[in-house]
Amino acid sequence: MGLDDRKLAVLRAIVEDYVSTQEPVGSKALVERHQLGVSPATVRNDMAVLEEEGYIRQPHTSAGRVPTDRGYRLFVDRLSRVKPLSPAERRAIERFLVGAVDLDDVVHRTVRLLAQLTRQVAVVQYPSLARSSVRHLELVPISTTRLMLVMIADTGRVEQRLVELPGPVPADDVTDLRRLVNEKLAGARLSDTPPLVQALVDEAPAELRPTMATLASVLLETLVERHEERIALAGTANLTRGGLLDFQGSLRPILEALEEEVVLLKLIGETEPSTTRVLIGDENEFDNLRAASVVSTGYGPGATIVGGLGVLGPTRMDYPGTIATVRAVARYVGELLAQN
Repeated sequence: MGLDDRKLAVLRAIVEDYVSTQEPVGSKALVERHQLGVSPATVRNDMAVLEEEGYIRQPHTSAGRVPTDRGYRLFVDRLSRVKPLSPAERRAIERFLVGAVDLDDVVHRTVRLLAQLTRQVAVVQYPSLARSSVRHLELVPISTTRLMLVMIADTGRVEQRLVELPGPVPADDVTDLRRLVNEKLAGARLSDTPPLVQALVDEAPAELRPTMATLASVLLETLVERHEERIALAGTANLTRGGLLDFQGSLRPILEALEEEVVLLKLIGETEPSTTRVLIGDENEFDNLRAASVVSTGYGPGATIVGGLGVLGPTRMDYPGTIATVRAVARYVGELLAQN
C-alpha cells in the first residue's frame, strides 16, 4: 500500500535523525525535533505501520527504530529536494579542480575532492577510450627504424606505443605518414577507426605501404584492442568511521570488493547521462557490498558521457547532500574537459 504524506514525513524524519545522530530514533525525539503537527501517540501509530510495511525496524532491545534498506529507498525516491551546495562549497570545487595540469591530475583531484566533501570512499573512472575520439596522432622518430606513436584523445587521455619499422624510414616519409594518419583519423571515434586504418594501408603510396602496414597494426592495438579501463580510488580510511562494521563485523569483504576494478566499474561505469544512480544495501549485486550504498553519475564534456564517478558509504549516509555533491563535481569535471 502507498504511504500517506504524514507517514512519509515521519519516515523522512527518522532517516534524517538516524543519519545525523547514528542512534535509533524514538517517537518522543521525533515529536520534539520535528514539526510533525501530530501527537506522540499518532507518531507511534505511524511508526508501527512503517515497521509493519518493512520501512523501519527495531534493532535489538532499543526503544528506537532505524530505517531499513527499503525505507532508505523510499526516502531517496521521494526526495523532493536535493540539498543545495553552499556558495563556499561550489567555490571550493571550482578552485580545487581549476588548477589541474593534465587528465591524470584532473582524475586524482576529483577523487580526492569527492572523498573529502562526502567523507566516503570516492571512485572515479578515467575517461573511457571506448567513448573517446582521436584528437591528434603524433609520430616521433626515435631512430631510422623506430617511431613513437602518441595518440591524444579528445578527453585528454594519452596513449603511447613503440613502432618497430620493417626498415629505415627517412624523415620526409615520417612527415608524410603523420599527415596521412591525421587526415584519416583525427576527429574519428575510436570505435569507428578499424575500417579507416585499413583504408590507410590500401590507399598508401606504394613506397610507404610496408611502413604503413606496420604502423596500422600498432594503430589498431592503440585505438581498438586495448580498452582496459582505469579507476582511481580515494578515502578508504573513511570506511572505518562510517558504520559499515555494524553488519559485517569486519571491513575485509568491502576492502576486497574495492580492490576489484571490475566491481568498481560495474558500480559507477554504467550510469546513464544526466541521471544519478543510487544503489542501497541489498540492491548491490555484490554480496560484499550489501551493507553499503553507492551514489554515482556519468561525467563528460557537454552531453557526452566519457566515464562515471561516485561514492560508496554506509546505507546510513546523507543522501540529499551526497547526491548534490556527486552531481556538482561531475558537472565541473565535464566543464573542465569541454575547455581542453
